[in-house]
Amino acid sequence: MRARWLLLALTVGGCRLPQPASRSSGAELAAREQRLTTRRATAAKESMRSMLLARWILPPDLGEISGLALTSDGRLLAHNDERGRVSVIDPRRGVLLKRFTIGTKGTDAHDDFEGITVAEGKIWMVASTGLLYEFTEGANGERVSYGVHDTRLGHQCEFEGVAFDSASGSLLLPCKTVGAKELRDKLVLYRWSLRGTEGAQSPPLAIPLRLVIGANPWKGLHPSDITVDPATGNYVLIAGQESALIEITPSGAVVRAVPLPGKHRQAEGVAVLPEGILVVSDEAANRVATLTLYRWPLASVAGPP
Repeated sequence: MRARWLLLALTVGGCRLPQPASRSSGAELAAREQRLTTRRATAAKESMRSMLLARWILPPDLGEISGLALTSDGRLLAHNDERGRVSVIDPRRGVLLKRFTIGTKGTDAHDDFEGITVAEGKIWMVASTGLLYEFTEGANGERVSYGVHDTRLGHQCEFEGVAFDSASGSLLLPCKTVGAKELRDKLVLYRWSLRGTEGAQSPPLAIPLRLVIGANPWKGLHPSDITVDPATGNYVLIAGQESALIEITPSGAVVRAVPLPGKHRQAEGVAVLPEGILVVSDEAANRVATLTLYRWPLASVAGPP
């Protein structure tokens, strides 16, 4: 399939303007991918600033980008906050491949969408109230039907982010704002089983915030997305409000709790590519929305790129 749009590229080496696909060459796409591969291979020998591999500037209709998900063939799915419209991106070359919409004509899905993931051949999006939208990938410009599952957990927390843990066959649902009084001093993550009897597994994974925050200066922790590291199976969360990155094991042991590398205005989505690349999405926040790529795992904390 031909690329529809080359995203504006802000790399360490400079920037380029976007070009319509009809005027872009295969050589330019190959060059982008080669530069990314070279930077990743040599990053360990350079300064900490080299954790930054590339930054793609997103089109205006992704100005309120919320969640990210990785497909089995290495593409990224992204969506906005309120409308069920999914964009498919090649993260290595900064190419917008296609867009499709959830819902038939006149019945587009609208909600406070806060995360997206791929699980066992289906795509799932979560709303802040805990509603789960299930659908399949559509062709460019297509509308797809969807189903809705009510987790009945909306009174427990405000959800933001969703990921699929293949080891347990469950969707991972972190709380941005905890409603249950007895859990308010904890990082809370619900698991929603997709195998056997569908539904929430109780009790949720709850880690005391003092153990997660450690020596960091954060006053709290408000996760904005979650993903699973394909190499380790660990859960990787980001919190835009605190500009934090947290990695925990499925049992709840804290592997790392560090500031996000670089400078992020409003980090909303996270994904980890199998070859060792961390992808973070930022809302426009009165400027432009971006995808930023770093080498993974992080060696240490870098300053603003």
